[in-house]
Amino acid sequence: MATQQGAHGQANGNSQAGAFRSYEDDRNTASQQTLYTTSNGVPMPHPYETQRAGANGPLLLQDFHLIDLISHFDRERIPERVVHAKGSGAHGTFKCTNPIEDICLADVFSEAGKSCPVSVRFSTVGGESGSADCARDPRGFSVKFRTAEGNWDMVANNTPVFFLRDPAKFPHFIHTQKRDPQTHLGGGDDSTMFWDYLSQNPESVHQVLILMGDRGIPDGYRFMHGYGGHTMKLVNKAGDWVYCQFHMISQQGTKFLTNEEAASKSPDYSQKDLFQAIERGDYPKWSVEVQTMTAKEAEELWEKQGINVFDLTHIWPHKQFPLRKIGEFELNENAKNYFAEIEQIAFNPAHMPPGIEPSADPVLQSRLFSYPDAHRHRVGVNYQQLPVNSSRTSYRIGNFQRDGNMAFYNQGSRPNYLSSIEPISFRERSVDLDKVHGQFVSEAVTFLSEIRPEDFNAPRALWEKVYDEKAKARFIETVSGHMSTCRKEEIIKRQIAIFREVSEDIASRLEKATGVKGYDGIKNLNFNGTHNGFSKDHKIRNANGMTSKVGFSAHSHNGAPIKGTHKDESISNSGTNGTRVNGGATNGANGH
Repeated sequence: MATQQGAHGQANGNSQAGAFRSYEDDRNTASQQTLYTTSNGVPMPHPYETQRAGANGPLLLQDFHLIDLISHFDRERIPERVVHAKGSGAHGTFKCTNPIEDICLADVFSEAGKSCPVSVRFSTVGGESGSADCARDPRGFSVKFRTAEGNWDMVANNTPVFFLRDPAKFPHFIHTQKRDPQTHLGGGDDSTMFWDYLSQNPESVHQVLILMGDRGIPDGYRFMHGYGGHTMKLVNKAGDWVYCQFHMISQQGTKFLTNEEAASKSPDYSQKDLFQAIERGDYPKWSVEVQTMTAKEAEELWEKQGINVFDLTHIWPHKQFPLRKIGEFELNENAKNYFAEIEQIAFNPAHMPPGIEPSADPVLQSRLFSYPDAHRHRVGVNYQQLPVNSSRTSYRIGNFQRDGNMAFYNQGSRPNYLSSIEPISFRERSVDLDKVHGQFVSEAVTFLSEIRPEDFNAPRALWEKVYDEKAKARFIETVSGHMSTCRKEEIIKRQIAIFREVSEDIASRLEKATGVKGYDGIKNLNFNGTHNGFSKDHKIRNANGMTSKVGFSAHSHNGAPIKGTHKDESISNSGTNGTRVNGGATNGANGH
């Protein structure tokens, strides 16, 4: 076969004829080294030519080049993420600096210097794919660690808490952050849905104080921390486990934008900042750190301080549970192709190597299903076969998953069942799941959390001990300004009542700023989204006014791991084993 010549004389010879080209070969090939073809590899003389029935006649259906071009163009958008649609990302390397073999058997944490490739995607939460990077919104912070034992996905945010702790609320909450079904207006022009949800679900107030405060608009993605938020479990080689929370601490420090500064930035400000920093060699870094506590400490934390380790709206006090550093990751490579490497990257909190396990945190449990289910819909059932999502292990991967849309690595002629003729290999079990996850003594219950006094302790500390006077003034200005487009005064009255439980100072300032007199507190309010633990009247206490005594879904411990929750062996065997080593108290009140 004759050698083909490209437009610039670059030979695209036959040395690779008959062979598949690798992903890395395609990714790193320059345009000058390619030849223009149709999707099935047939060379074409020019991309703009069409076939017609005469120079002035209609097009011909036989013109596969044109049909191929247009039909692919019609389909080149995949559904955007329902949440975290607008994002940026890059690649880099994680390196373990402080092994934690005493509490975790994961290979990636086993010795100093052990490393693995990582890919990170940052994002805003509520915005659409074309929305502004500098919106006042939480930021997603997801990291894919390609460890020797498979992929570990840390799906995190830039805030240590979230708006909810009941998993069934999540779709409803996100709907209120999107466009109004009738007006099709977003929250900037009509904030009614936003504040309506918050005023009916007071457990959101901790996140609201953070979001509407100075930390609500990070100055790009390089200058923010990442928080796993959920409680996980670490398991060591002896089979003992501890609860944990992961933190990713920016080595650049943190920086934030005021409303006025954010308004002056381009819609792609954070994307540009991250990309250009890496291009010039200013590689951003984060340290990976962990808080840990035993099962006994978790039970005592609820009994003595009203902090629920299974509650996404609560934080672990850093003075009691100091951070312990594990390692660092650096982002030092930009994507060559944004769609292939960032838009199609798929993070899943259920992706955990041996040694890292989920807790009974209900929102985490829901996400273990929700994330991969969303990826199968958005990208396809074989989304993990895409290079950006595939693992990089020393062993060849085999399982019995076959076929489906876009099955590329379909495992050849190997049996798709457990065969005795051509057997597959197995690794010995390293985690006793019966011991790690079988510690709960319980029965099936119907559950919905209730708002209680302890839910206001952390946001009160944030307002009183962290925010200075100027920060408080900016918070009031931001909240009142956002409330100005809320069409229902009743919503504002209820939200001020919730803020009043945090601090009378917040409530009175907002009343002055909005001109709306809020309720005295929440004890006489009925909420449609949560039980009201401030009231004894079941018509008020019960969410949405439910009066049936059959299967009432409020529980005195509010879902926390109370004394007796764990089996005795979980209490006696899960010692700290040095979990406080390398830890230190962090500045700020109660972990803020």
